[in-house]
Amino acid sequence: MDALWTVLGAAALLATARLVLARRSSSRPQAAPLSLLVVAGSGGHTTEILRLLSSLSQSYSPRHYIFADTDKMSEDKISSFEQKRAETFSNSQFTLNRIPRCREVQQSWSSSILTTVYSIFYSFPLTFKLKPDLILCNGPGTCVPVCLSALLLGILGLKKVIIVYVESICRVETLSLSGKILYYFSDYFIVQWPALKEKYPKSVYLGRIV
Repeated sequence: MDALWTVLGAAALLATARLVLARRSSSRPQAAPLSLLVVAGSGGHTTEILRLLSSLSQSYSPRHYIFADTDKMSEDKISSFEQKRAETFSNSQFTLNRIPRCREVQQSWSSSILTTVYSIFYSFPLTFKLKPDLILCNGPGTCVPVCLSALLLGILGLKKVIIVYVESICRVETLSLSGKILYYFSDYFIVQWPALKEKYPKSVYLGRIV
């Protein structure tokens, strides 16, 4: 039951972001669909983010998924999730998008700087093309170039994108590297353990949501 309430709390937080967008754009009806960009990652990241998505209504549509070009597992999980969702929502819309991975497992930190920069340059035209209203991510390295690209859209006056970051349930006392970076840039930063809320006061603690 606690898990149910915290999932609903996360959905409520996204609904709050939805209201913020509606107030920023007087021409947008509050019930209008919102374009949602979801960043998936290898390991448990994709499983966690899909559990969160399962609590959202069809008003978050279309859903644009971004994952690393070598992450076949995430692609398969997302395709399966959307196929099941289509059984409930016949007009379900989504896209699958790939970008170069920032850092491979056991890749040196020095070389990962170059691959991350390359990923950012690759992400910006894709983010510009999609122009999402919201970005939802939970820690994979892939989310950093995507979120930085979204921030650049806002800086250039092209589109203000709301970024919602959910730190992984595995992070009990310290943030992931992605979390340490995006803590300062996200609009909503959700943690799942009270120890993190104490260390990072800007964060929102909702308990376990995945």
